[in-house]
Amino acid sequence: MKSDDNPTQTLSNKGFAPAVSPAASTTIITDSADIVSGETSIPTQGENMPAFHARPRQADGPLPVVLVVQEIFGVHEHIRDICRRLATEGYLAVAPELYFREGDPAEYDDIPTLFKELVSKVPDSQVLADLDHVANWASRHGGDMRNMAITGFCWGGRITWLYAAHNPQLKAGVAWYGKLTGDKTLQQQKHPVDVAVDLNAPVLGLYGAQDDGIPLASVETMRQALRAANAKSEIVVYPEAGHAFNADYRPSYHEESAKDGWQRMLAWFRQHGVS
Repeated sequence: MKSDDNPTQTLSNKGFAPAVSPAASTTIITDSADIVSGETSIPTQGENMPAFHARPRQADGPLPVVLVVQEIFGVHEHIRDICRRLATEGYLAVAPELYFREGDPAEYDDIPTLFKELVSKVPDSQVLADLDHVANWASRHGGDMRNMAITGFCWGGRITWLYAAHNPQLKAGVAWYGKLTGDKTLQQQKHPVDVAVDLNAPVLGLYGAQDDGIPLASVETMRQALRAANAKSEIVVYPEAGHAFNADYRPSYHEESAKDGWQRMLAWFRQHGVS
């Protein structure tokens, strides 16, 4: 396991997603002597999946676990820093490279090509199975599986909903602007609205009213599905935020909504026993 105690060094080595470069001036880099972070390899379905992890440097006993699911851009610097931020809050955070079989998102410098040639080819069933192996890895590396949550952004937000319906061990999820409805394909046979009745854990959905890709009508459809299922999940919509409002490295960043969402996420985890 390769250690990475210097987040600033990671920034220079790994960088942000080429498809949205250069990074905005609002970019946040977490540099704390109280955490340790680095790269690892997780056995899954007969292969070794690259992943990034971060945890508190000092811990008394097993740590609560947060699975961190990438945007369409993979585990680039922003997702790594999400892990570091969670580590400063006392969590073992793990972000797996869920496209590793299909390709490297860092090789694409525009979003439409990235989505067409890579993202659209990744099957949900494969992702959910890989995340199960990430959870197992965490349990063997200082994580407490009785205290496990998941959070994801954009592409990962959608996966967060699906994983909450997949893994009965999960205690909570927080989905940041994840797609809720859509056409079904061989790779994507269900969407969050289809699994609202099957959720094993409560999910907090964080969405922007100005999001052109996730219309408010689909958010309301999901709310209705959750109510019909008598689910304990909730959805918060930020009136002034658009898509990727937590992505501080992009022009889409909306600081007020992002900070409120982060605090809501931490409170959601605590409320549901992931702390």
